[in-house]
This record gives sequence, C-alpha cells and structure tokens, in this order.
Amino acid sequence: MTNQIVLITGASRGLGRNMALHLAKRGVHIIGTYRSGATEAEALRQEIEALGGKAAMLALDVTDTASFPTFAAKVAETLKNTFDRERFDFLVNNAGNGLFANFAEATEEQFESLVTTHLRGPVFLTQKLLPLITDGGRILNVSSGFVRFTLPGYSLYAAMKAAVEVLTRYMAVELGARRIRVNAIAPGAIATDFGGGAVRDNDGVNAYVAQGIALGRVGLPDDVGGAVAAILSDDMGWANGTTFDISGGQLL
Repeated sequence: MTNQIVLITGASRGLGRNMALHLAKRGVHIIGTYRSGATEAEALRQEIEALGGKAAMLALDVTDTASFPTFAAKVAETLKNTFDRERFDFLVNNAGNGLFANFAEATEEQFESLVTTHLRGPVFLTQKLLPLITDGGRILNVSSGFVRFTLPGYSLYAAMKAAVEVLTRYMAVELGARRIRVNAIAPGAIATDFGGGAVRDNDGVNAYVAQGIALGRVGLPDDVGGAVAAILSDDMGWANGTTFDISGGQLL
C-alpha cells in the first residue's frame, strides 16, 4: 500500500484517528479532515510524519454541503503541493455524531441533524470528490451494528446507517465501470468517546455490553483501525458492495 493516499473524514479523533495511524503504518499517506479539533489534527499530522509518512489536515464540516466545491478544490491543491499527485486512492466517510432519542419523542431537528451528517454529507461530498479518486480506488462508508441489532433510543441513527448500507451497494454497481470498490463497515460497541464515552468510561456499562459479545469484551479502536487497513488493502480487492460486521460477534 506504499505511497497510496487516503482521505478520511473526521480523522482528528476517535476511530478516524485510529484508522489514519493504522494506514500510515502500512505506508499510506493521509489527508484527514477535522471540524473543530485543529490542535488534535495537528498532533495527528506530526505523529504520522514521525512514522515516516506524509499527512495534511483540512478543515471540513460535513453538514455544510455548500462548502464542498471549495473543499474539493483545496484537496486538489493539497494533492499537488504536498503529495505531487492529481488523485488520491481511498475515501473513508467516517465523520459522524451519535444521537440518543426515543422514537416517540424524537424531534424534526434531531432527525434533520442525523440526515445531514450521516446521509446528505457523505452523498454529496463523495460526489464532489469522485473526479479526484483514482480509477481502481476504494470508498469505505461507516455504518453501525445498530442496523443489525436494536437498542432503544437509536432508531433514527440506525435508520440513517441502514440507508448508508443500501447506498454502498448502489455505489458499488454504478462506480464499477471505474473499478472503484465501495464497501462499508458496521462497528459494534467500541471504547471511544462516541455517545459521551459511556462504553469506554463507565465500567458498569462496559461490563453489561461485553456480556452480549461473543468474544467477551467491547471493541477497541485498534480493532476497527486494523480492519479498515485490511479492507482497503489489495488482499481485499475482490470485496465489493458489502458491509463488514466488526463487532466481535455482538448480539448474534
């Protein structure tokens, strides 16, 4: 995977940061985006360069579709100036937010927030970036285990991620002529700051969730980052239009 370039949205923290580090260790150069975590993004850039890779961090709000043409132009400029390239190889649509809302009380504002972040953003950002993705490249969308199993309070979030999984299959078909593979991952419970960090920081929550996972523990960021690096590698080059469950066997 040496000298390939990945663009990861939401790379400054959490799973996006871990994905970037795992890919950098395999020789992939990184373009990461951040919304407000400029300090964290700069720390990640320095860490990647310490590993011998190249990295650039760009500001992006995935809910602001009007900014996407300008962002795409900035990516093109970064490719030329930092990497001496015209296109990049992999796109990971990772940026997102968690939202807990029981169906009966959910508001239109909450619904709109999830649609904008998890569906509209990835759709139209990918659309704008397609001319910059190399033929034979890969796109990886981030879904959720909540599509497969249910937990009260996540109906709207899960519905958005279900749409992402269907979209993934259609993208795989429609981009097949360019040999662009499109897949998704569906992480289970992971010990990160997602959703307020309860799985990571609350021992009781962690133990309760672990009881429902076949391997007996909640996931760690490295479990997802390593899987993403593997899925984007040539070893998985024949996988297309599928969703990989990365949950350790949660609620099977």
